[in-house]
Amino acid sequence: MTRVLAGAEPQPRWMPRRILTVVSADLDITAGVGAVWMVSRPESARAREHTALLEWHDEQWRYVGGGIGPVDDSPSVDVFEIRGGGGALSLTRSLDPPHSIPAAPWITCTKIYLGRDVSHLLIGDRRVKTPEQRKLITVWTYPSGSRGARPTIVALDGEGAELSRIGPHDSLDTHTWAQLREEP
Repeated sequence: MTRVLAGAEPQPRWMPRRILTVVSADLDITAGVGAVWMVSRPESARAREHTALLEWHDEQWRYVGGGIGPVDDSPSVDVFEIRGGGGALSLTRSLDPPHSIPAAPWITCTKIYLGRDVSHLLIGDRRVKTPEQRKLITVWTYPSGSRGARPTIVALDGEGAELSRIGPHDSLDTHTWAQLREEP
């Protein structure tokens, strides 16, 4: 995460991509949270995806949770698809008196696969440039006790025109809904 904070590529030069590849990293400085999406042994039959959730607390980044699973080699997508994700309770904040575990916020992430025409994403109030590999992870927080809604995600083309959007509680984006309406 320190590489991301410094504005550098998340993949260290000394780490061979055949051993570990950092697919994407996201950092929301305002919320004090981050997420990293990695693949170990990407060219092996035993390849695994790793997701790590981090939180800024006591002047340092702390690991608060994550997961491991099989690699999802998705086919190409038209505009964008949300695939997988996870969440963890903000343990570092729940340990601060007078806070308690029920009052601690949740840290949540999701993986997004992007189509060729997508130049940028608006994730809530943040603007994210589409990475070269067309995959990214995004992270956000929400208060404990709320429904855990993700921010609205809007895909934009190079001219800034909206290609599709998905709301906090939607299961499909507007582009996919339009395609389903066109089918007989």
